[in-house]
Amino acid sequence: MGNIFEEKLSVINIGLESFTEPFRDRGVPFVQVDFKPSLNLAPELKERLAVNSQVIEGANRVAIDRILSARPALVGMGLAGDLIPGMRKKRILHAGPPIEWDRMCGPMKGGIIGALMYEGLAASPEEAERLAGSREIEFSPCHEHASVGPMAGIISASMPVFIVKNEAFGNVAYATQNEGLGKVLRYGAYGEEVIRRLKWMDATLYPVLKRAIEKLGKVDLKAIIAQALHMGDEVHNRNRAATSLLYRALAPAIAETAESPSQAAAVLNFINGNDHFFLNLSMAASKATLQAAQLGEGVEHSSLVLTMARNGTEFGIQLVGTGSTWYTGPAPVPDALFFKGYTKDDANPDIGDSAITETAGLGGFAIAASPAIVQFVGGEAQDATNYTLQMYEITAAENSVYQIPFLDFRGTPTGIDVRKVVEKNILPFIDTGVAHRKPGIGQVGAGVLSAPPEPFLKAAEGLARGFRSS
Repeated sequence: MGNIFEEKLSVINIGLESFTEPFRDRGVPFVQVDFKPSLNLAPELKERLAVNSQVIEGANRVAIDRILSARPALVGMGLAGDLIPGMRKKRILHAGPPIEWDRMCGPMKGGIIGALMYEGLAASPEEAERLAGSREIEFSPCHEHASVGPMAGIISASMPVFIVKNEAFGNVAYATQNEGLGKVLRYGAYGEEVIRRLKWMDATLYPVLKRAIEKLGKVDLKAIIAQALHMGDEVHNRNRAATSLLYRALAPAIAETAESPSQAAAVLNFINGNDHFFLNLSMAASKATLQAAQLGEGVEHSSLVLTMARNGTEFGIQLVGTGSTWYTGPAPVPDALFFKGYTKDDANPDIGDSAITETAGLGGFAIAASPAIVQFVGGEAQDATNYTLQMYEITAAENSVYQIPFLDFRGTPTGIDVRKVVEKNILPFIDTGVAHRKPGIGQVGAGVLSAPPEPFLKAAEGLARGFRSS
């Protein structure tokens, strides 16, 4: 103690970062410990999880083995009304957890207005809005019908959908074709040009792709995703490499099976001009991968997250071990780079089923493979690495196929464990697009966010209550 004032200071701070300001101002080196208290799970419920940890770990091993063994492939196309379980003319599927018309956000209402006009159920936006609010139309989450949709996630009966089969287990997931960026249905736009594009996709894009896929037999989506990660994608907000690889796979078959050269050129130009074309397929591949975790026996009480999804009002999750139960909390507004003329005040809270990619170990969890994404919020390449490294702290495994070159080809962090999220208070990191809060306007930016804590705390509580108290 006698020489303490003569020795060089070694400072470690485990409190608020503001405590380090005097050291920073005086040039004294310090280490800031990234420490957070755990989420406030009731002691009795925490004890139940601890007592039953071996049961949970056993269920998690079964679930994660199925997830890592998945082999998603694009095997065909068809119409939603013919393929999607429970689909019918007056049922509209949407992103996120269940929600009724009165509580829907602007972009979701806009997407539904557009879908009703596309289906011919309404002749104008005003008529569509009246119909949507009349209770004549049913609304249901895509996730409850083996489907996924980006942003508003709207799927109606006449829309063409991709068929993605998990060849390891036989389960199937569905997703619509991606419209491109700007004023599009998934961002809540419903103007004449939006409907016209959808009709072109129905009449031209769909049949051309359908024939090409039939000729190929299948397209290995897992192989494309693995290669795209090596080429700078994380297959959520950046899909340039994956779309290019898909283009190469489809182009010869399109050229051979299209009814005319002009038709083939139109389809190829559309895909070439839409870097996000692969997004819907990466989502369906992730959905088909995660669905398998609940197939068969042995996963009851698993603490792994099956679904993360947002409807623009609420953020919801489901667990492998608690069936179809949704756990929800308020959806946050992303930190974003906004298009010229827009600010955070214009942004709708987070929306879309696309966080299924993060749930499967892609997107924000693999962002170290795609550091350009953090430029959306003024970040640096090291930030991308740090985000991915944090996600290893809350996951159960690393994917042996989906690898990150910058991390010496370490597998992406896979299998979110809700217990670790609660214990470490590290929340899943997501990159996403941003929709205008008002219907009809469309995309206003892109950015990143951390999931809200409430759904994970509620899910841990639900998991714990599944065990009898001792």
